[in-house]
Amino acid sequence: MDRINICAVCMYSELGEVEENLKKTEDLCLKAAEKGADIICFPELSITGYILKDPANILPRYYNNKYIINKLIDICNRLNKVIIAGFIEFCESSCLPYITQIITGPDSIIGIYRKTHLSPIEQGIYRAGDDVPIYSFGDFLFGIQLCYEAHFPELSTLMAIKGVDIIFFPHASPRGTPKQKLDSWLRHLRARAFDNGIFIIACNQVGKVRNGLFFPGVAVAIGPNGKIINYIFTERKDVILPLSIDKSYLSTFRSQYMGYFLPYRRPELYNDLIDKK
Repeated sequence: MDRINICAVCMYSELGEVEENLKKTEDLCLKAAEKGADIICFPELSITGYILKDPANILPRYYNNKYIINKLIDICNRLNKVIIAGFIEFCESSCLPYITQIITGPDSIIGIYRKTHLSPIEQGIYRAGDDVPIYSFGDFLFGIQLCYEAHFPELSTLMAIKGVDIIFFPHASPRGTPKQKLDSWLRHLRARAFDNGIFIIACNQVGKVRNGLFFPGVAVAIGPNGKIINYIFTERKDVILPLSIDKSYLSTFRSQYMGYFLPYRRPELYNDLIDKK
């Protein structure tokens, strides 16, 4: 598979309205399927909504991780698509929940990514994940980072070393206008793409939710040369950004030894990066 079609979704996700958010997810997947999408990426915590106080209290008791995952697999099965969607993942024990992005396919779970770098306001409310997995779709490898994690360049480089072609950056990032949010993202996301020779795809929640947070809707795709491929703005309604990614373009770009830097790293010089002192 030399080419894949992706849709990045900006979605309004009301707190705790799991059934409504799942129904909206299905409707948006139908629209993305009409655009030829193979992979459909939703924002961080798109299924449960984003909250910074008592997350356990926002979900009806009869919902659980398995219920949400099975619903997503059912959508994938009917549409023959891959979905990347976010939810609050509660543990069976009394430990703090994870901020999780689930990757589901037509038959099963493809992967589970748990946010590894929590923002200062998320710490003590959520639990950080400890793994940096990568996933495959056809001939493509991809990784996921959630919102605040985009500010840690080592994480993107680690994924690039593992061979990713694409990193998805689902966000639940409030405040500002869509233009201001895009400008903020571009300060670091273009560098993540160019430094590592990969595609970057980011999307945000959209609209004002009942706890008062307002999410400026923006989705953007950036090429391995650090240039914007396309973007879309929205302040209230759900929108979809479609794009197509060509594997041969990556190969051509990475053959330019003065433009693709990753193979010429000298890891023996970087030991101080992992010195906890």
